[in-house]
Amino acid sequence: MSPRWLVVCAALPVAGCSPKHGGQAPKVPVSVARVEQRSVPYQIGATGTVEPMRTVDVMSQVSGALLRVHFREGDEVGAGQVLFEIDARPYQATLQQAEAALLRDVTQAQNAAREAERYRVLSTNNTVTREDYESRQATADALAATARADSAAVAVARLNLEYATIRAPISGRTGRLELHEGNIVRSTGTSLVTINQLRPILVRFSVPAAQIPDLRRRAGHELPAFARASRDGALPAQGVLSFMDNAVDTTTGTVLLKARFPNRDGALWPGEFVEVTLILDTENDAIVIPAQAVMTGQQGTYVFVITAEGTAQQRPVTVTRTVDSIAVLSDRIPVGTLVVTDGQLRLTADARVEIRGGPKTEPAQQ
Repeated sequence: MSPRWLVVCAALPVAGCSPKHGGQAPKVPVSVARVEQRSVPYQIGATGTVEPMRTVDVMSQVSGALLRVHFREGDEVGAGQVLFEIDARPYQATLQQAEAALLRDVTQAQNAAREAERYRVLSTNNTVTREDYESRQATADALAATARADSAAVAVARLNLEYATIRAPISGRTGRLELHEGNIVRSTGTSLVTINQLRPILVRFSVPAAQIPDLRRRAGHELPAFARASRDGALPAQGVLSFMDNAVDTTTGTVLLKARFPNRDGALWPGEFVEVTLILDTENDAIVIPAQAVMTGQQGTYVFVITAEGTAQQRPVTVTRTVDSIAVLSDRIPVGTLVVTDGQLRLTADARVEIRGGPKTEPAQQ
């Protein structure tokens, strides 16, 4: 075959595959959202641990047989409520014995005091010697001191009798019962039950030390705090910042904070982990867009905006911060401008778009 035929055959497929002149590129499907102006909080996020406002280990101050338990494990109890009764008969007997000794010694002390007074009068008339009077007065003083000691013994015996009835020192929820009826209670520091105060309750969390200046500037103000448990469907509880530690933890570079929550519904439970949001301030009239609209390139961050002609234009933006899924911009982009939130990777400058998700109204004038 001659070379001329080879050239013609090779050129034919190329000519058949050439694009038609005058055609337009297809529209790129995108999702959009409008630029908005709203109030956006300055906030700090952290992971916290719920802890009781107060925790008390209920212990017995006297020993004896445990006769009655007046609550069930896990019950809510009030301050002053009777929890346990220890056999009080030995302490009742001790109290009666102390009261009898007090009565005896008070009687003797009074009699000795009267006799010492008679001897004082007689000593002035030289009827008795000065030594006799001083001896009687010393006896009266000794018996008065014995009576005072007996009075203290009565107070101790009465106190031990009161200790035989154990009451709740705080209001809260009881935990596991360590001893049951019939056991012998020892006054050696053994806990009978632990009470946790759940209303109000605290959440402990740490924030970076870089946040200390912002926190100190707002000292004296009740900063709102929100805590959300990791349980499904859990609603955030609202409280206030109540404590800031006076030193930075050198091992973590953080400072400890505590927030107090009313916890009226008992949603927060001691020991569980929660997501904490601390609100430092609120920026009014902030320009915001969905964070997913912001792209990052070699020249920095940018967004695609939709023009009135239905084309996409790339516009540089500066994101000052991100709150949840919202990006706060320092640029004054007109409110109502349409920005692309999905489909940016297929866009080029002045590409024609087809809005398939988001507002369907006409874009704002640029």
